[in-house]
Amino acid sequence: MKKAIVIIISCLLPVLAWGQAQINTKKVKISDFTQKVTKVVLSGNDLIDGILQDEITVRWRVSPYEFCSVEDFEKLKNSDEYYFLITASGQFSKEEEPSLLFLTLVKGGNGADKGIDSMLEVVSIPIASAVFPNGREQIFFPAFLDIIQNHALEAMKKDLNAYGGLANNTAHISRAHDMTIVFSEDDLSESVTEMVKDQFFDESIIVTDEDTADGYLMDNAENTLVSYTVAPFEAEPGSYCYKMLIDAQSHKVYYYKRHRITKKTGPGFLRDDILRITAGRAR
Repeated sequence: MKKAIVIIISCLLPVLAWGQAQINTKKVKISDFTQKVTKVVLSGNDLIDGILQDEITVRWRVSPYEFCSVEDFEKLKNSDEYYFLITASGQFSKEEEPSLLFLTLVKGGNGADKGIDSMLEVVSIPIASAVFPNGREQIFFPAFLDIIQNHALEAMKKDLNAYGGLANNTAHISRAHDMTIVFSEDDLSESVTEMVKDQFFDESIIVTDEDTADGYLMDNAENTLVSYTVAPFEAEPGSYCYKMLIDAQSHKVYYYKRHRITKKTGPGFLRDDILRITAGRAR
């Protein structure tokens, strides 16, 4: 009898394993991304919409796409036949109004009537202050689109990538020990003093003005990471600052982290960020 039970269980194992493989994880839910149409939502902001139209036409390569209006988005968002690339303002719990602008890729489906936050998010990247953006986001838009596309493809392969978001890329900084890093001086917080720079920066880490730093990205500089930070125009305690290091040539993210702004901790790369970024570099 025991032998018969063992035989039955052995026969069932392949069936059980198949059932486990069908768990509807995020990776499974977005597995149709490259086959479905991505609707690029034009917000009505002439500047952002113009950039989106120009850059999408040149750079979008991972799925069919169509441009649509906000009104079209409202009509179609409950359909899982579409993905949507949309610019949206983000508001954190301690903020009185939205402070940051995000470029977000979401999947349509049931429940979308509750808002974008209720939709299945593939990836979201902060791109600028929601109020008085400084214009730097225009230069980085090609990088943003490449980052979104690359992450979407990686999320289709592994749930770790799907659930971890862009923060997973921070581990890549350990592989950048021989790369040049260019910081815009405006991207460094007050905690990165001259003493910190003298202690942790070497000749391969450049601190320069914003225009010069952005020039490295525009020139597709080889083996070079360029800094980018996003924070509210008026950074108040309770808001967040996002910090990135982006490969000027491939647009791969090597560092992505955020911190909460407090009375003591303002926007920009913190001393702790510098310690992480330079940990594997010879000094």
